[in-house]
Amino acid sequence: MPFLAHTPVEKMTGPYARRWWALLVLCLSLLITVMANTSLIVAAPDMTTDLGLSSSDLQWVVDSYTVPYAALMLVLGAIGDKYSRRGALVLGLLIFAGGSVMGSMVDETSLVIVARAIMGVGAAVVMPATLSLVVATFPRSERAKAITAWAATSGVAVAVGPLVSGWLLEDHAWGSTFLINVPIAVAAVFGALALVPPSKAQGMGRIDYVGGLLSIVTVGSLIYAAIEGPHSGWGAGPVTAAVVAGAGLAAFVAWELRHPHPMLDVRKFTLRPFTGAMLAVLFFFFGMFAVIYYATQFLQFVLGYDALDTG
Repeated sequence: MPFLAHTPVEKMTGPYARRWWALLVLCLSLLITVMANTSLIVAAPDMTTDLGLSSSDLQWVVDSYTVPYAALMLVLGAIGDKYSRRGALVLGLLIFAGGSVMGSMVDETSLVIVARAIMGVGAAVVMPATLSLVVATFPRSERAKAITAWAATSGVAVAVGPLVSGWLLEDHAWGSTFLINVPIAVAAVFGALALVPPSKAQGMGRIDYVGGLLSIVTVGSLIYAAIEGPHSGWGAGPVTAAVVAGAGLAAFVAWELRHPHPMLDVRKFTLRPFTGAMLAVLFFFFGMFAVIYYATQFLQFVLGYDALDTG
């Protein structure tokens, strides 16, 4: 059996023999990108002391990962689907690992924010690629089980991230919460090349780059306004960002309704079950990450818990 998985899924006559091993690699890739959302929060006291972070600085250190992650996921996922899902996965993991290495080595707030943003770009490539590969690799009869395992990985990662971070901070500096990602990402790269078959969307039309750009502007402006508004006041900057987000959303919807191959089919939001499910997911993650962020700071700054107990 060759080391590299080289036969595209679309050319296979039957189910891929090593599909469950491929699922393990895909779940591992997803695991580290989701863990990066929660693991760093436990390191907040150490980072605040070492870097002299203000509350706004800390918010940006945490959310500089989320901004590109959310803003770029749609367009980078579409590019990966069109050209190479496995190639996108490998590239995303390497970008994520590079940002992690940078984050473990720098000692300036601005550079930590840049490192986290690079990690967010990598995660924006990895996350949609993993789901697309799960769907492409598994036959319809097994797809529900595979997607369930993939989705459960996110929940595990949210819980495991603070625990791993707290354990590392018992004996190591906060840079270790970045560095722990590197060997896992490298292992996932080799696993992807060996076990995940190549795949790309068949018959996919031209990528809707205009829609992608509008989605980036909308999501990026909205998140900027949400972060800066409470800290710097709702002055010119945050208000302008909020207005840009609103205008971008209106332009995005108008463009997607008329495009023959939309980046996102907004007509689906006229379906009540779909819209209800999306709103439920939105409020769930909004509440969950808000609780994690503020509860972690309360436990450490107010109650004096150490990193491991907080995790």
